[in-house]
Amino acid sequence: MSLEPGRTGEPELEAALDHCPRLKPSDAFSFACAGCGDCCRSRRDLVLSGLDLYRLARWMRLPPRTVAEAFCRRQIGSATCLPVLVLRPSARTGDCPFLEGDGCAIHPARPLACALYPLGQSIDPDTARIEYFPQLPLCGTDAPDRTLADYLEHAGVTERAGTDASWAVECTRLTDLLKAAGGREHPRFAPAVRRIERALYYDYSTRDEFYPQFRENLDILYPVVHKLLGIDP
Repeated sequence: MSLEPGRTGEPELEAALDHCPRLKPSDAFSFACAGCGDCCRSRRDLVLSGLDLYRLARWMRLPPRTVAEAFCRRQIGSATCLPVLVLRPSARTGDCPFLEGDGCAIHPARPLACALYPLGQSIDPDTARIEYFPQLPLCGTDAPDRTLADYLEHAGVTERAGTDASWAVECTRLTDLLKAAGGREHPRFAPAVRRIERALYYDYSTRDEFYPQFRENLDILYPVVHKLLGIDP
């Protein structure tokens, strides 16, 4: 699983993903969670999108920035140059901080990577087309007569798919903007990335829906980033 939004930026890994068999909505997909919690243990790669953080914050009734400071580590994507939030494992167990016994304490608000498991997801940044491919599960049981469409609907993936596609498209657009300006070598790279981080992750009220705020944040963000980087719109 990539630690960065959108594509991984690693040619060998992307080539491998491109050759993974894609599933159609009507294809059989019999995996069902067995409730053992194995997929939540010893994880270091659970990346959050802005929607993931918002959903956690709304569930906890806390501001998104507060949740990020308590449960995430921040890094700059090596390929994307974008700020990335990765769920920080429990210092006591090394597992997901929301794993309690064998269960998920935030299951209704779990991140996309958890809802998809054991599927991988590929989003085309030009067309926003979403494709799904199977990955080897660590656990699970069978659910006969289930299709991919059934699984995605039951996991809550279908209802958020449009927002996830928009996130991937905009992250790619921001990556291209930063790289066109020289990436990390630009003298104002750090303030530009801080402003992007605010727009993508923090400037949200959990009293209102995520997507309209996301679009409004981007409308404000792009002129600011263009000015910081000295790029004509």
